[in-house]
Amino acid sequence: MKLNRRDFLKTSFATAAATALPNVIPASALGLDGAVAPSNRIVLGAIGIGNRGSYDLGCFLEEDDVQFVAIADVKAARRQIVKERADAKYGNTNCAMYRDLRELLARKDIDAVLIATGPNWHALASITAAKAGKDVYCEKPCAKTIMDCLSLREAIHRTGRVYQAGTQRRSLPNFEFAVDLARHGRLGKLKTLHAHPAGLKTETSGWMPEEAAPSKEEGDWDLYLGPAAWRPFNNGLFKSAFHFEKGGGLVGGGCLEWGSHCVDLCQWANDADKTAPVEYWPQDEQLHALYANGVKLVVRNTGWIPNIGSCPVRFEGETGWVETGDNGDLYTSTPELLAGKRAKIGGYPANFHIRNFLDCVKSRALTRANADAACQTHIACNAGNIALFLDRKVAYDPKKNEFIGDEEANRLRGEAMREPWRF
Repeated sequence: MKLNRRDFLKTSFATAAATALPNVIPASALGLDGAVAPSNRIVLGAIGIGNRGSYDLGCFLEEDDVQFVAIADVKAARRQIVKERADAKYGNTNCAMYRDLRELLARKDIDAVLIATGPNWHALASITAAKAGKDVYCEKPCAKTIMDCLSLREAIHRTGRVYQAGTQRRSLPNFEFAVDLARHGRLGKLKTLHAHPAGLKTETSGWMPEEAAPSKEEGDWDLYLGPAAWRPFNNGLFKSAFHFEKGGGLVGGGCLEWGSHCVDLCQWANDADKTAPVEYWPQDEQLHALYANGVKLVVRNTGWIPNIGSCPVRFEGETGWVETGDNGDLYTSTPELLAGKRAKIGGYPANFHIRNFLDCVKSRALTRANADAACQTHIACNAGNIALFLDRKVAYDPKKNEFIGDEEANRLRGEAMREPWRF
C-alpha cells in the first residue's frame, strides 16, 4: 500500500500523540504517599502458629514493609485461623495454606519465615528454611540439644541467611541499658551475673495414654512429631508442644525454655556471644556456672527485688550493681548509674526485635540475637541442664564443644532424630 505525503504525516502525528500519553502508575507501586513499593517489601511465610506465634505474627503484620502470603501448620483449624486473619488484613483471599512446611519453603517468592512450632521442630525447621534460601525468625528455645545448636549455627553460616532468635528482651531499653552498664565498665570489673530460670527441673521423656487420632488433614500427628521420638497419639501432647522439649531425651525445662531469655542477657552482659561457661554445678537449689574470664553465673528462682516482673536479671561488679525485669524499671546501687536511661517500656513486646530482624533482612547485617549468640546461650542452658540432671559438677570446653573427660555428660549432648528427618 502506497501512502502519499499528506497521509504519511497524519499517521505519524497520530502515533506520536498516542505514545506521548502518560501511563497512570499507582502511588503505592512507587512507594509514594507513605506506601512501601513492592520491590521493598519482605514476603513472609509462617510455620506452626499457635498462641505465641499468633502474637509474633501480629507484630509482623503491623509492619508496612511485610507482605504475609502463606501458613504451614499440621493443624487444619490453625491454618484456617491464620488465613482468615491475613485475608482480612489485605482485603483478599490470597493467603495460601499448607500442611507440610516443605511445600511452603519450596515457594521462590517467600523471602523469610516466622517459625513458632514446638521446640522439637525449631532447629530442623530453621535449618531446612535456611537451605531453601529463607531468612529465619524463630521462637526459642532455638534448639533442644548442644548438637542441635551447633548444626543450626553451621547451617546459618554456610547459607548466609539472616537469623533472629525470639529472645526479644535484647531489643528492650531497660535490658539493653543494664547490659551496657556491665559491658562498659560502669559497674567496675564484672563479678557475678544472675538469671531467673522459672524452674530448674529436668527429666526424661515419657509416654501418655494412647487416644484416637484425628485424620491427617485435620491434624497430622506424624508430621507434628517430626524428628522427635515416636509415641502414640495423645490429645494432651497434641495441644501443648512444649511437652516435646522432652522429645526422646533430656528435658530442657525452665532453664532452657524460659531461662534462655535470662541466660541470654547474662551472656550478652559478659561479652560472651561466642563462648559459654566452662564449669556448671548445682548448689542450694540453684545452678552455678563459671566463665573462663572468672565471671560467675547464678541461675536462681528466689531473692529478686519484689514486683520486678518476669525474667529478671542482675549484674554485679566490683563497684556497683543493676537489676531489672519485665516491669521495665531499673534498680541500681547508686542513682548516678541511671543517668541517660530511656523511657520505660513495661512487659516484653516483640515489635522492636522483629523490626531489627526486618532491617537486617534488607541490610544483611547481623541481628541482635543472631545464630552465634543464640547458639552459645542455648549451649549454656543445655550444659547447665546436664549438670542438674547428673546432679554433679561438669566441665565444658566451648572450643571443642564437649565435656572434659566426662563420657556420661557427652552422651547427653545430642539425641537421635527419627527417620526420615535429618539436618
